[in-house]
Amino acid sequence: MKVDVCIVGAGPGGALLAYLLAKKNVSVVLIERTNQIGKTFRGEHLNEEGETILKKYNLFDEVEKLGLLKMEKLEYWHNGKLFKTILPDPEVGHLGIHVPQAHLLQVLIAAAEQYSAFHLMLNTKVDELLQDENGTYTGIKAVREEEIIIIESELVIGADGRNSTVRKKANLDVTTRKHGYDLLWARIPAPENWEPSIKMALIEDKQISLFSQTNGYIQIGWNIEEGSFPILRKLPFTPFIEQLIVAFPELEQTVRDNIQSWKDFVLLDVYSSTSESWGKKGVALIGDAVHTMTPTGAFGLNSALKDADFLANLIDNNSIDQLNLTDCATTRKKEVAKIQALQVEKEQSFASQFVVMV
Repeated sequence: MKVDVCIVGAGPGGALLAYLLAKKNVSVVLIERTNQIGKTFRGEHLNEEGETILKKYNLFDEVEKLGLLKMEKLEYWHNGKLFKTILPDPEVGHLGIHVPQAHLLQVLIAAAEQYSAFHLMLNTKVDELLQDENGTYTGIKAVREEEIIIIESELVIGADGRNSTVRKKANLDVTTRKHGYDLLWARIPAPENWEPSIKMALIEDKQISLFSQTNGYIQIGWNIEEGSFPILRKLPFTPFIEQLIVAFPELEQTVRDNIQSWKDFVLLDVYSSTSESWGKKGVALIGDAVHTMTPTGAFGLNSALKDADFLANLIDNNSIDQLNLTDCATTRKKEVAKIQALQVEKEQSFASQFVVMV
């Protein structure tokens, strides 16, 4: 196959970029290593920037039809009691939006499929990046069900997450930073009359967050000491989960019914990363492939969408200008640095929100 652009990774950033390029008649193939869209979990919370980008391309209403949930308030709890509530700016109307990954990707892929310039290849894994005699990257060699596929392209985009194959194969640098904590995820049904909200508490000086989700669920994010889970899971489970019930008494029944062992948690190894080089001749990176975010503030999804929007505006079907790609990286790098600094600040100052209570 020969295309203008080959995008590796069919998450929200890669899918949005594929749609925007196909819409401009730039021929693009979107490669996904799994056998279905949305099988790999990505972030699901939109902030104002992400919402603005989707509305800019008339995609937001289509996502809303499938289902999303706007957060109406942010609450801080201590020892089972609410002590502080933050409401949204009336002009914005919410403090973030939960968008199921499946809904967002369904809309993005459907939009892209309207154009003949778009091609989607599932169950396809990148094996090598191809180069010419000058060292410029000219495409990929991939494998799909033991079939070898050669895709020639003017540009390969790595939108394949924090463990990016494209970044590794192109020998692009990455610097990781640990943040002193890991995260346990759990998902439980919400009690009746649960209002769409974000709730925060401190448990033994560690942050715990509750995020309302569509279809009547709550996502729990529980910070634990970095690297502590192998030891933690050898300890009795009941005292650990009792802390959650003390923090949020209203959840007692649903917690007891749905979190009954360590197996009901999913562990996220938390770190952030940055790459000095966002690409080289014939290769560019977007999203977590080039700037992994921590879960704090739910910036990851929105940053990937912004990368895609920014990059799409620099590419047309006449040429792919390496200078433009460099300009894109320079601009976005500054914005990402500010966000990552803000994440660190939020993590370090979280306990101060509870200082009046302790």
